Amino acid sequence: MINKTSQHEQPLFFWYIKDNLLTVVFYLHQSGRESKMSIIYLDNAASTWPKPPEVRKAMIENIDHFAANPGRGGHQLAVTAGKTIQETRSKLARLFNVTDSRNIIFFSNATAALNQAIKGLLKNGDHVVTTMIEHNSVRRPLEFLRKERGISISYVSPETNDTFKIEAFEKAIQPETKLIVVSHASNLTGMIIPVEQIGHLAREKGIIFLVDASQTAGILPIDVEKQKIDMLAFPGHKGLYGPQGTGGLYLSPDIDLIPLMHGGTGSKSENIEQPEERPDRYESGTLNTVGIAGLSRGVDFVLEKGVDEIRQKEQTLTKLLMEKLMALDGVHVYGPHIDLERVGVVSFNIEGIHCQEVASILDQHYQIAVRAGYHCTPLAHQCFGTMETGGSIRASFGYFNSEPDVEALVEAVKEIKEAFI
Repeated sequence: MINKTSQHEQPLFFWYIKDNLLTVVFYLHQSGRESKMSIIYLDNAASTWPKPPEVRKAMIENIDHFAANPGRGGHQLAVTAGKTIQETRSKLARLFNVTDSRNIIFFSNATAALNQAIKGLLKNGDHVVTTMIEHNSVRRPLEFLRKERGISISYVSPETNDTFKIEAFEKAIQPETKLIVVSHASNLTGMIIPVEQIGHLAREKGIIFLVDASQTAGILPIDVEKQKIDMLAFPGHKGLYGPQGTGGLYLSPDIDLIPLMHGGTGSKSENIEQPEERPDRYESGTLNTVGIAGLSRGVDFVLEKGVDEIRQKEQTLTKLLMEKLMALDGVHVYGPHIDLERVGVVSFNIEGIHCQEVASILDQHYQIAVRAGYHCTPLAHQCFGTMETGGSIRASFGYFNSEPDVEALVEAVKEIKEAFI
């Protein structure tokens, strides 16, 4: 048992089990932060928080004044709701350099968009090239289709822990390759994938290119024309600062997918078949107008601040955290070298302490929210050697984080580490 006391602060404690023995550890919370203070939120890779105030205001306005069914009636409330939907499409088209906003399809999240893209495209005998850092939102639909439709899959590994080589993708291509699908950035390490190079390779080979922008939409520049992206799946609740329950898919006008959902679209209601027109073809049922109204204001926030400003702020905090963590003995930081660009994600472990235990202590005793575990990307953990440790601790930044948040996390890590010595 470790007991630390102070005449100024009351000792706190936590417990853990090792070798079937219960150990209670008392430690001093030295950071000077009061226990009732607000949460320091460092889980923005899962969902950004807080949201810009305008997001909440727009959602309340929708509920209070025009929460009718968009595209399902000619009365003024339905028309206003429909206008909100279309304005949001147009803003997203501007952000991603999409020529025709009708090719922006709304879904409840990026996972639903990825499932539509993957399952709506691939058929028996098709081959897919993807990577070892993919989220389960890509891996599981692919593995499902391997069993159900007999597709084949090649997983490309990073050349090093720092990046992927375009040659590895070219080598993985087969005559039956129908699709290349990659995450724009790793949700485990922040590693950025060379999307534009892969896009040009795919276009040269006549292969469809799908990008999962879950960690980059609103954070890194995305230009579907320049980067030769045929399909782009994006969440509304992360770097676009919208609410949960929103997301979408950009779908090239040259690609037709089999819709996963069939039903009412508010158009061509007299026909038994699903309409061909976009976006109706892929948007059966009532859209989340309240959420999309909030997403509209989130996209406004990104467009007004500018992707470059958001990116620079996250980069500054990311590098500061890496520098401070790497200076601590027994703390292991994963992913690209500190001098290489990454998104605002830092994964680490404290030697000898399970990552879930660290995350629990950070939450309960320091009011610091991080995520621990496998982050829905077990193949990436295989690449970085963290399967045996139960995964890693992940801190991820958003626009509303600041340097004091970094300092608080580092001080907490120091205290936790010292308590186990």
